[in-house]
Amino acid sequence: MCGTCGCGNNEKGPKILMPGEHEHSHDHHHDHEHDHEHDHTHGHDHLHGHHHHEHGHHHHDHGHGHTHSHEPHVHEHEHHQHTVLTIEKNILQHNDKMAARNRGYFDAKNIFVLNLVSSPGSGKTTLLEKTLADLREQHSFYVIEGDQQTMNDANRINALNIPVVQINTGKGCHLESDMVYNALKKLEIKDNAVLFIENVGNLVCPSMFDLGEDKRVVIISTTEGEDKPIKYPDMFHSADLCIINKIDLLPYVNTNIEKLKQYALQINPKLLFFELSATTGEGMKQWYAWLSEQKKN
Repeated sequence: MCGTCGCGNNEKGPKILMPGEHEHSHDHHHDHEHDHEHDHTHGHDHLHGHHHHEHGHHHHDHGHGHTHSHEPHVHEHEHHQHTVLTIEKNILQHNDKMAARNRGYFDAKNIFVLNLVSSPGSGKTTLLEKTLADLREQHSFYVIEGDQQTMNDANRINALNIPVVQINTGKGCHLESDMVYNALKKLEIKDNAVLFIENVGNLVCPSMFDLGEDKRVVIISTTEGEDKPIKYPDMFHSADLCIINKIDLLPYVNTNIEKLKQYALQINPKLLFFELSATTGEGMKQWYAWLSEQKKN
């Protein structure tokens, strides 16, 4: 699926289903092999046949700008390396093109979109559930869930009677803008809504892929330690907001929140923080106030 990070190939394409919907054959597979009206030079077989194994070596320096720094291979691989770099560039360029299309759709319908990113287990689905339950009378919510497998998270959101679509990426480790575009066709979002996109649990690859969102929200729990921002700088550099979750567990973990914020601000001086517990509700009011203020703007 991801030629840039080498996360594997899901031959059937991502599954995009609403709760209760049965899987059927898809006519719109889009693992970088697109039939639509776009100009692409990267073929799926070409990407994953001979060049997939090369991606383990590359260093990425990605904010929203998707700039790349690569060490050249020794001369017998120079042509091979050039081909891999061209494919990678095409993938990211295509993603940005599709993200711009998504953004145009969102802007036209005045939809406020948040891309939620985190490691697995940060509590982002619990945070999302509580946010939806508490604010559903104030805003019209829609959700796109991203996971490699299962409908579990979509079912949790569906239990709240919030319209939701699940994207299962298979071996893919992140959502891409064309997956979101196809999910939007199922959601049929009304104007002036709020759309949450819960990305696949991963602090690396989702940082490279713009989905057309208004705000990228990185969620980190107190159980993960304060050095996450400097271990995964690209994600924190590309984020607009950092939610520090599970503050109710601070008495039991050896995490210094001030140091965590200091590390994050070294990466991204403009980052805004909210410290909260989705479980106890502590700090949620500030998050809700920010969300409502953003929606007004």
